[in-house]
Amino acid sequence: MAGASRGRSLEETPTWAVAVVCFVLVLISVIIEYMIHMIGKWLRKKHKRALYEALEKIKSELMLLGFISLLLTVGQGLISDICISKEIAATWHPCNKQQEKSINESGHEDNTDTEHRRRLLAISNTGRVFRRSLAGASEDKCAAQDKVPFVSSDGIHQLHIFIFVLAVFHVLYCVLTLALGRAKMRSWKRWEKETRTIEYQFSHDPERFRFTRETSFGRRHLSFWTKNPVLMWIVCFFRQFVRSVPKVDYLTLRHGFITAHLAPNSDTKFDFQKYINRSLEEDFNVVVGISPPIWFLAVLFLLFNTHGWYSYLWLPFIPLIVILLVGTKLQVIITKMGLRIHERGEVVKGVPVVQPGDDLFWFNRPRLILYLINFVLFQNAFQLAFFAWTWYEFGLKSCFHEHVEDVVIRISMGVLIQILCSYVTLPLYALVTQMGTNMKPTIFNERVATALKNWHNTAKKTHQTQQGLGESILQQAKLPVSPDLPGSPPQKLPERNRQPQYFS
Repeated sequence: MAGASRGRSLEETPTWAVAVVCFVLVLISVIIEYMIHMIGKWLRKKHKRALYEALEKIKSELMLLGFISLLLTVGQGLISDICISKEIAATWHPCNKQQEKSINESGHEDNTDTEHRRRLLAISNTGRVFRRSLAGASEDKCAAQDKVPFVSSDGIHQLHIFIFVLAVFHVLYCVLTLALGRAKMRSWKRWEKETRTIEYQFSHDPERFRFTRETSFGRRHLSFWTKNPVLMWIVCFFRQFVRSVPKVDYLTLRHGFITAHLAPNSDTKFDFQKYINRSLEEDFNVVVGISPPIWFLAVLFLLFNTHGWYSYLWLPFIPLIVILLVGTKLQVIITKMGLRIHERGEVVKGVPVVQPGDDLFWFNRPRLILYLINFVLFQNAFQLAFFAWTWYEFGLKSCFHEHVEDVVIRISMGVLIQILCSYVTLPLYALVTQMGTNMKPTIFNERVATALKNWHNTAKKTHQTQQGLGESILQQAKLPVSPDLPGSPPQKLPERNRQPQYFS
């Protein structure tokens, strides 16, 4: 690869070869676009507005990644023409000096590992200039100044491949996240059906008095460890791994939500499980998004993958620590709800009623937890995409994976975080965040919400039309505007025309 000759340009290439390549690329793009269109059409037919908006956001994220790739293509020559000194370019390498020297000396070998290593040096080597068909002029220009390119043409091409791999992993992780979350919440449908049975109504008799600690919710959350905040966090930390959402917690939170936000006697009529599903679909728009702060953290991740920082020992654990902290906080919120029930009295009538409130969440913002989940999911997808890209480009035994522990940690953490976040924490978030102060608009189904919006818009337009018609009639008749008409300014009567008002 180091001594590759200049390749043929398009003027030396058969037109049929160019046409075949363009036809295949266009065909693949049309097929992908048609598939996305059919998925969106199916979501609109099923009245899945939130999922359709999430699909549109995924399309916009893919367009952003494609735009980044286009900028790299257009600016490839400009970036390669930037020359920097060898002293500056010799810092922050993924390989150490001994590894780079051994790779340079093993250039005569022609095996797979050596080939991958030589490709790695295209972006990390500073003492040796590699001439490529697309960057020969820029590298010769820098070599004449005893400098090296800022980023070589090969390095930019490898970034193109990384962007493609990142796009694939981002889409797969979005689909897998929603699928695992819905699979976990599907088991709640059975509990929801039990609320309509006679056995449930008998066991939850509203006229029965019981001690708070004797209820199922009290036995689970009221114990000696709840009096100590440290023990509470330790117990709640382990609870997210075993029955993170038990039946008693689901039914108790359901009853508390209905009592706080809905009319009386709605316990057996309201489908709480469907409401949570609609709320999760609405929040999924945030999960699939890539905000500027997350992009900034992803760039920091690329920066820290340098030799001597031992990034494989701490970078993969950051998303794991964040998601474990979020899961523990959600369990603590449920326990604190139980403590508040006990503080109101040792005897409860009927089912224990939890009181929703934003003060239970960090900074009184339940939605902050969703942003943390979004950060964890994208960073996990980014790290696995980076691992797959370095494996493909430079081999499994490259400088990026110098130790076997690196490979084991990255793969195991990627799988563990995805399962833990999608199957455990995300459903728990969907349930606990319903205990906020405000009720979400997804309390109405898609058709009812659309009908209410249309009614509101129609009423608003009718009011504006009537108001404008009344003012125009008065102006044409040249009459003073009466204060009784809507939208008219208040009139001040003369002093002699004022009548005294008497109050009984």
